[in-house]
Amino acid sequence: MYQCKHHRKFEGCCTKFYAMPPKKKGKANSKKEKPKKEQDDGLTEKYRRSVLDVAVLKEHLALRSSIACQATAVRDDLKSQIKDLDQVLTQERSDMKDITADLNRQYKSMETDLQTKVDRLEVCVDLLQTQLAECQVQLKSEREQREQREAEKDAIISDLQCKLDSMERECEKILHGCLDSLLSQLAETRLQWEEQSTVIHQEVKDMLVEFGINPLYI
Repeated sequence: MYQCKHHRKFEGCCTKFYAMPPKKKGKANSKKEKPKKEQDDGLTEKYRRSVLDVAVLKEHLALRSSIACQATAVRDDLKSQIKDLDQVLTQERSDMKDITADLNRQYKSMETDLQTKVDRLEVCVDLLQTQLAECQVQLKSEREQREQREAEKDAIISDLQCKLDSMERECEKILHGCLDSLLSQLAETRLQWEEQSTVIHQEVKDMLVEFGINPLYI
């Protein structure tokens, strides 16, 4: 229990007072006084001590009452502070609850939006993967077809080149043959024309001679 410094000082004084022995009155020959006087002195001492004890108890009670009043005031002040703190804490809890609810709502909204975006992106990814697979298949098919067409074209070109070379050789043979034949025919025709022209010139000379004309003057 709380006790102020005055109360502790007062209790110390009381302790010293009770520890003090009663004072002896009179001189050494006081032993010779009558027993009735000693009894009166004893009663007086007891009464004095009783009065002192009552005063001490009253002061002690007053001090305890003051301490109780101070404790009550401190208790009431603490109760008021605790009540204020409880109100502040309740308000903070309410605010925290509102903030938490709002954050949870925002989180759920963001989570829903994000999940929607993820689902949409997954659908897009699946569609793109399907299109990519189809494009790869189509590209492979077109590559094979192109390689096949190129192979066929190369074969056709090679065959045409062979045919062209063969035709060129044949044409060259035919041309050489035609030229040789034409040259031979031209040579024969020339010989024939030369023979015919010689015969004609001779006939003309003979006719001129018959008419008395010298062919050398013509």
